[in-house]
Amino acid sequence: MTSVVDQSKSAWERSHIKNLNLYESGLLKIEWVKERMPILRALEEEFTREQPFAGKRVVICLHLEAKTAYLAKVVKAGGAEVTVVASNPLSTQDDVVAGLVHDGIAAHAWHGATPEEYESHIMAALDTHPQLIIDDGGDLVTMLHRVRPEQVKEVTGGCEETTTGILRLRAMAEDGALKFPMIAVNDAFSKYLFDNRYGTGQSVWDGIMRTTNLVVAGTYVVVVGYGWCGKGVAMRAKGLGAKVIVTEVDPIKAVEAVMDGFEVMPSLEAAKYGDFFITVTGDKNCLTGAHFDVMKNGAVMANAGHFDVEISKPDLNARASSVRKVRPNVEEFAMKDGRKLYLLAEGRLVNLAAGDGHPAEVMDMTFGLQALALRLVAKGVLDAGVHNLPQELDEQVARMRLKAIGVEIDQLTEEQQAYLKSWGHA
Repeated sequence: MTSVVDQSKSAWERSHIKNLNLYESGLLKIEWVKERMPILRALEEEFTREQPFAGKRVVICLHLEAKTAYLAKVVKAGGAEVTVVASNPLSTQDDVVAGLVHDGIAAHAWHGATPEEYESHIMAALDTHPQLIIDDGGDLVTMLHRVRPEQVKEVTGGCEETTTGILRLRAMAEDGALKFPMIAVNDAFSKYLFDNRYGTGQSVWDGIMRTTNLVVAGTYVVVVGYGWCGKGVAMRAKGLGAKVIVTEVDPIKAVEAVMDGFEVMPSLEAAKYGDFFITVTGDKNCLTGAHFDVMKNGAVMANAGHFDVEISKPDLNARASSVRKVRPNVEEFAMKDGRKLYLLAEGRLVNLAAGDGHPAEVMDMTFGLQALALRLVAKGVLDAGVHNLPQELDEQVARMRLKAIGVEIDQLTEEQQAYLKSWGHA
């Protein structure tokens, strides 16, 4: 068994990062978001007093930008020995990682890591023998079970950030493969109603517009998938003046899209109209060669799902007579018939690979949920499997958000509570 990393070494000596000298820029970014994350600030004070993670080894596998960095510092304030590792090689901000290492948190990540480097970073994080985990997409948890099964018994449990990861965890649980508890933070109301919808909706278009500098108003935008993330992307596209087409496989979500005012049609039909295509499904091969064959010249494709498999890059490459990078994060695929199609951020998460991710205020709620969920897991009271976040923690974060923005709401009277719990009243 690999020995636990020597904690007498400095965070820098224990890390694999590009350039520690970038730390000043990273610390400024972390300071900027901290001022806009009042929920995490309150939890940092609480954790500093209570030390819920005292002596615990925690690995956080998320997109390594400023909001994540502040979450890592909040968990560290609760007494944890924290290590961070990237959940996506293109979303890592090297200056933010340097800032964390400067402040004593070990990190294994750099922007643009190769698949081999990415895997080696996760393995380095696992070398710390984590007892608590925060994961995004399930890579850390699945690799732990596959490659380091002897360490599984050391893990008290963890939390999962996103839809894709929860799908993987539920599949593991159904197969009897998941050996410790994981809380499905993504399924909490205070996560998907705000992070998935408003956070994704804004940050996806931030990334697309920053990268392309193209007008959205008057164009056809095809949104592939109408889950909460897709709803947010479609909503913001409509607000920008686009004509929005939704493609779906779920009949209920398709009806919802129609009643929200969007056109709904099969993806092969929509492929003929789209100027922008955004995939938001969590599944593979949503746009393939058949779609590319009928797309308009100049069509722009972006992905907002966790993995870079929703837009078939093998099919794009097979149809291209040439491929070149024409702008940062923009690849041009010249088709053999003369058309040119464009892929943003290598088909990875466009809002993080080509932008700064969700707004700080939105991530304040999500990471507040993560911090509270991790505290619950640390108590060791949950059985192996996937667990929903308790409703009281969900509501706690919502109330903290309302307090932060100065909004008050009504409270039920005792009489009203009794009425709602009874069945004998007229």
